[in-house]
Amino acid sequence: MKSQFSKCTLALSLALLASANAGIIHANEVTTEQPSQPSTSLETSPSISETSNPSSSTTATETTETSQPSTETTAVTSPSTEAATAEITPQALTETSQPVEGQSVDVRILATTDLHTNLVNYDYYQDKPVETLGLAKTAVLIEEAKQENPNVIMVDNGDTIQGTPLGNYKSIVDPIEEGEQHPMYAALGTLGFDAGTLGNHEFNYGLDYLRKVIATAGMPLVNANVINPTTQDFAYQPYTIIQKQFTDTAGKTVNLNVGITGIVPPQILNWDKAYLEGKVIVRDAVEAVRDIVPVIREKGADIVLVLSHSGIGDDQYEVGEENVGYQIASLAGVDAVITGHSHAEFPGTAAKPSFYAKYAGVDDTTGKINGTPVTMAGKYGDHLGVIDLSLTYTDGKWTTTASKAAIRKIDTKSSVADSRIVDLAQEAHNETIKYVRQQVGVTTAPINSFFALVQDDPSVQIVNNAQIWYAKQQLAGTPEANLPILSAAAPFKAGTRGDASAYTDIPAGPIAIKNVADLYLYDNVAAILKINGAQLKEWLEMSAGQFNQIDPQATEPQNLINTDFRTYNFDVIDGVTYQYDITQPNKYDRSGKLVNESASRVRNLQYMGQAVTADQEFIVVTNNYRTNGTFPGVREASLNRLLNLENRQAIINYIIAEKVINPTADNNWTFTNSIKGLDLRFLTADRAKGLIGNQESIIYLQASTANEGFGEFRFVYTEPKPIQLTPNTDQTIILSSGQRVTLPADTPAPSTSKQTLPNTGETQSILSLIGLTLIGFVGKWSKKKEH
Repeated sequence: MKSQFSKCTLALSLALLASANAGIIHANEVTTEQPSQPSTSLETSPSISETSNPSSSTTATETTETSQPSTETTAVTSPSTEAATAEITPQALTETSQPVEGQSVDVRILATTDLHTNLVNYDYYQDKPVETLGLAKTAVLIEEAKQENPNVIMVDNGDTIQGTPLGNYKSIVDPIEEGEQHPMYAALGTLGFDAGTLGNHEFNYGLDYLRKVIATAGMPLVNANVINPTTQDFAYQPYTIIQKQFTDTAGKTVNLNVGITGIVPPQILNWDKAYLEGKVIVRDAVEAVRDIVPVIREKGADIVLVLSHSGIGDDQYEVGEENVGYQIASLAGVDAVITGHSHAEFPGTAAKPSFYAKYAGVDDTTGKINGTPVTMAGKYGDHLGVIDLSLTYTDGKWTTTASKAAIRKIDTKSSVADSRIVDLAQEAHNETIKYVRQQVGVTTAPINSFFALVQDDPSVQIVNNAQIWYAKQQLAGTPEANLPILSAAAPFKAGTRGDASAYTDIPAGPIAIKNVADLYLYDNVAAILKINGAQLKEWLEMSAGQFNQIDPQATEPQNLINTDFRTYNFDVIDGVTYQYDITQPNKYDRSGKLVNESASRVRNLQYMGQAVTADQEFIVVTNNYRTNGTFPGVREASLNRLLNLENRQAIINYIIAEKVINPTADNNWTFTNSIKGLDLRFLTADRAKGLIGNQESIIYLQASTANEGFGEFRFVYTEPKPIQLTPNTDQTIILSSGQRVTLPADTPAPSTSKQTLPNTGETQSILSLIGLTLIGFVGKWSKKKEH
């Protein structure tokens, strides 16, 4: 990937820019708006509560240039080649709005990022209203910020249409049709957003679905680094120039041309390979922005704003990197940058500095990176990005004389939400709730993830059970069916990024679709790898980065969990047993780079009670994100193939087939006794203190004073009870207590004819195979047709 981007020539860059027909203009005349009357929060019933009518708010918009994406799904047509040229230059402005030397204007940029279909303040996994997320809550901050300065530009930074059951409902169960506007963009349009960009998750449902979304978005969705491989042209509108009418510091009207462009991580080619391979290519994000900014300036933009659906990253740069917000903010000609993707926050506060404050050129107080204001406004609408620019017209152009960036957190103690968004969301919200409440089976034990980072966990166990069950069906009759089938899954909700509400908590009893969505957050597709024992060990060495290195001689408390390590990279591999010696250093850093070549944390790696040999072969079922990543061990796999279903759908099918499931963890991974007697501490949700029961290894200490909603716990090493894996057909695990835990059901009888692995992920839509077993599916379609 990186070598491919490093070979991009200047000739290609010039060709791309020439094909842009750089007059992509979106004219927007803005009138001063009055804020809507906020409503109270959602009620506990499935319906959104009745709200008062908002006050009127109008924005007159004239599009001088439009584009209609191609209806083809096998190739992407550039809107830039279809659009009429319409430049906005200072000479085209009226005399009353023509800027004059020394004139000053204060401009405010308001930005959302990573909304992930959190349209209203409702947690569909827990099936209840919450006050910690939702665009309906963010909208309250937006109106407050506009009252402070009505000279606003409003933008969304992508990852907008995926992420909750509402996103799944509108893409799979009741997908938007031609000409239908996605409810997320209906909401953004209602709030007066000017433009947006595409995040990596916009590609999760395929190019044809994305085409429908873009066609009805009601605003430009810009991207400058996704390219049509056939025409070498931009696949999407690379930029827009929006003419805004503002009031200067003297009270006079002035027109300002705002150029906006955006990028997405090149890694979408890996993450959504099944949809994108051969259909698009993706340029390095930094190179794409560097090349497009001069074009935007040449075509009349007074300021340039970059919507970077990329993390800030660090101050080191390699071509093709995923997170390059730092580098984009350092480019000439860029006035402000909106970042996201990482679900982190920038800038920080005095009480809680941002992760990025340690890098050279980062001002965590004013929110600048190498002098350019930057925001990263968290996730799910929990923050609003606010950038203030003071501009002065000097020597025939607008120049930034002062700037600052900040993020504002929604009021999590208040039930106030914007009535316009609540009303608009009513139908999609109610139908989503009906969908997620459909029962698929029964669990005999609770499924929660409060202790998933310190011991084997039921929330991971059930995913691995389902994945093995599904893989055995898919591989029946193939040569690979004769190999040991393992499964890799990670705890997706384990206090993610300091969020004490981000845990799976499903009680024993009926299990519904909402619970499965809570177990498996992402729209990943199941995939298999063939690896050997040596590669399996390296995979686990990478996962071992979840733990800090522990000093076996220390008597003071030590933190067990490495909070810089992403929990979704802590893969638990079922079907083998192993231990971690965390007194040893990590072999790999959090990005998979080798840092301690001779280090070895993984001990006693066994299959069916026998030591795993370096050349022993295994099939591991996982997801497309992992198989196309850079994990050690994974990247050397000799076979890498997509299967037919989303992982989430495979879990639903498994539960439906089994009817009653037992998610009890089999404790196939533990720590070595090298930490025996040490005082090891970790944080999890404070409410987990009531779930410890008779566990000897976990002790509750106190509520955390530094992390709201968390509690401090002690992990006490206890000798693991031996488990016995018996090589029978149903992979029964016999615990030391004598309990028999059956993993997947028996493999279907092999066909008499030799088969090969399913050949998927090419021309057919994977998501067309999804949802056929969803309870109530037919009824949902019938309802759609009635509309």
